[in-house]
Amino acid sequence: MNTSVVLDGNSLSIEKVVAVARFFTPVKLDEKTFEAIDKSCALVDKILEQERTVYGISTGFGEFSKIAIGREQSALLQENLILSHCVAVGEPLSEEVVRAMMLLRANALCLGHSGIRQELIETLIAMLNAGVHPIIPCQGSLGASGDLAPLAHMALVLIGRGEAMYKGERLSGAEAMRRAGLKTFSLRAKEGLALINGTQCMTAIGSLAWYDLNRAARLCDITASMTMEAVAALTAAFDPRVHAVRPQRGQVKVAANILKLLQGSEIIESAKGMRVQDAYAIRCIPQVHGAARDAIDYARGVIEIELNSVTDNPILFCEDEAVISGGNFHGEPVALVMDFLGIAASELASISERRLERMVNPTLSNGLPAFLTPNGGVNSGFMITQYSAASLVSENKVYSHPASVDSIPSSANQEDHVSMGTTAARKLRTIVENLYSVLAFELMAAVQGIELRGGKPSRIHQSIAERVRKEVPFMDEDLEMVPFIEGMNKLIRGGEIEKLVADEIEDFE
Repeated sequence: MNTSVVLDGNSLSIEKVVAVARFFTPVKLDEKTFEAIDKSCALVDKILEQERTVYGISTGFGEFSKIAIGREQSALLQENLILSHCVAVGEPLSEEVVRAMMLLRANALCLGHSGIRQELIETLIAMLNAGVHPIIPCQGSLGASGDLAPLAHMALVLIGRGEAMYKGERLSGAEAMRRAGLKTFSLRAKEGLALINGTQCMTAIGSLAWYDLNRAARLCDITASMTMEAVAALTAAFDPRVHAVRPQRGQVKVAANILKLLQGSEIIESAKGMRVQDAYAIRCIPQVHGAARDAIDYARGVIEIELNSVTDNPILFCEDEAVISGGNFHGEPVALVMDFLGIAASELASISERRLERMVNPTLSNGLPAFLTPNGGVNSGFMITQYSAASLVSENKVYSHPASVDSIPSSANQEDHVSMGTTAARKLRTIVENLYSVLAFELMAAVQGIELRGGKPSRIHQSIAERVRKEVPFMDEDLEMVPFIEGMNKLIRGGEIEKLVADEIEDFE
């Protein structure tokens, strides 16, 4: 990806976030933003000259908003804000999340409602392009007033403090900036608050998790259709007439996908008439996968609004010089969809594990040998793959408890209701990773099951099986599973399976 992502405050998408965060696409600031940025800085200067009482500019923060701050202390106020708020703990956030946070913060600031210098925004972008990545611990945000603690760790490096990774080395913030040839800053009035008051940590994690979940949802259809061949399933429940009378968009889409994937399967054709109906884990794939698809589509809208929003406080409106102390930093919109997506991802993993159980259980598999081994007894076959998948699914149930229903007051009860949006996003990330691992188990077992079943699978399934066999051999006796599990997890995450399908089925959704 060689083209630049241009920040204008209005057109950032999840795909652009992934391009910058994960694939290092260069970033630049749209020149059309310069005027609005400069006007907001000028308004801050005017407020100081007039000695107006404005939250965060001429007052302290939170409960300390009752205390007036003189002009001569305004710069110290901003630096102390950063120093006192960098209290996050835990393992550092991944490089891609840190990059997404920096991108999102720059995009919000360039809308010209935050009172921060263009030079600071440009330096944040230059850090991205140079690969200066602040060390940001993952825990410590309440999700209102935004992601204060994580963003404070990001801002530390801009003022020559904290730590950052640069070219694979962990350095002091000042040294990382020096080596990259970038300037550090003494902050002016409003700038510290502009840098740390917002929802960029939760939205960064959430954007990347959304992207991966959206991919996983398509993989779910693929692994499910292969399981259907392994267990010689029926396709009557996927008839488009069934879904036309309950036209949930995701349900209709998934049913169509499954039929496309199974087209030409002699295994499926020969199963017709064997029984009247299949169990829910097969028959209700469109309803379950489809509901998850609809949740994913809904969440995209919320996330992309947040990507292009002003979420700090107070907000400057230069047209009439109004400075309004509001609550756009509250992460509730993001928190709710992160929890919603976590539940959807957990359900996708849950039904995948149930399909895996049907393949390994001889009473449910319509004729496959127990645990997918032709020589059971001395061999355990795929017995414990289902154990591991079940463990991940059970773990997901714990993580799916919504974080957004919790709240705890802070700042002497001034901040008395918080979103816990960053916790929700972090949980979602874990659930999505677990989902991929469950799908890896299902796909590996489905290929074994199809071969044990015998008969001719669909053309696309044959292509997928051939690719899987480069990672996992047919197992007629027990082998060390570690390299096969690692290979399958890499394959399921790497994009090859989706590409195989896209090359064969142009309208696969």
